[in-house]
Amino acid sequence: MPKTKFINSSVREVTFIGTNLTSSVFDNCNLEGAIFNETQLAGVNFKTAYNYKIDPEFNPMKKAQFSTEGIVGLLDKYDIKII
Repeated sequence: MPKTKFINSSVREVTFIGTNLTSSVFDNCNLEGAIFNETQLAGVNFKTAYNYKIDPEFNPMKKAQFSTEGIVGLLDKYDIKII
């Protein structure tokens, strides 16, 4: 699924396991409950996506793009507070 464009979508409770999403775009997408595991996320644009939780240890994401607010979704598993 490289270069797929998800625009103004609710991509909730979706399972992306072993999926290649290289250079895809999640533009204004709700990713609540989406599972990313062993998913190729290189160059993916998550700048306006929200409600995602992605573990960088299990998903290659070189040059993926995130908003400052979205960083929380990458650190969730560490149970830390970002203020």
